[in-house]
Amino acid sequence: MTPTQTLLEIEDIKEGIIILKNKSLRGVILSSSMNFHLKSEEEQEAILYQFQQFLNMLDFPIQVLVQSRKLNITGYLERLKILEEKQKEELLKHQIANYKKFIEDLVVKGNIYTKSFYVIVPYSLSELELKGAKNLTEEQFQRTKYQLWERMNYVIMGLRKCGLEAEPLNTEAILHLLWSFFHHKESERGFWPEIPPEFLK
Repeated sequence: MTPTQTLLEIEDIKEGIIILKNKSLRGVILSSSMNFHLKSEEEQEAILYQFQQFLNMLDFPIQVLVQSRKLNITGYLERLKILEEKQKEELLKHQIANYKKFIEDLVVKGNIYTKSFYVIVPYSLSELELKGAKNLTEEQFQRTKYQLWERMNYVIMGLRKCGLEAEPLNTEAILHLLWSFFHHKESERGFWPEIPPEFLK
């Protein structure tokens, strides 16, 4: 069997930056969402105009990734269980137990999903700059990282002008995101692997 790692285009993740096997870099930005339909018509038009302006000003490609997964309420249910066990009043204890079961049934039967929005920003050195090298030198990485961060900051500012919150993912968050693609059930239950310190560069 072929290890999954050999099928991925990723060579390394360093300082919050994904390094691909072709030596190009990728930065990942987490963006908030908004309920566009609850905005007034004037607000909708202003948001669309601002977003159009943002896209028209980009002189590099971006990729938008939407990840859907079942709502994880494990922590909330555990807090309710503790509250139920501590409650001395029988009536309140019974009400908490019923409420906990209602929430569990609602999520299980309703298949409620959460969505996360990411913007992936690329940057790569030219073939001339790489000169056929197998690996980026530290100087090349730092220089390319700086250029990528300039692009990411530009994207973050553009998203904020549209009324969205945006922030770059660090190494640990990127590793968790990539891990969740291959472990859907575990991530939906709120299980995340412990990442060895040497991977958190």
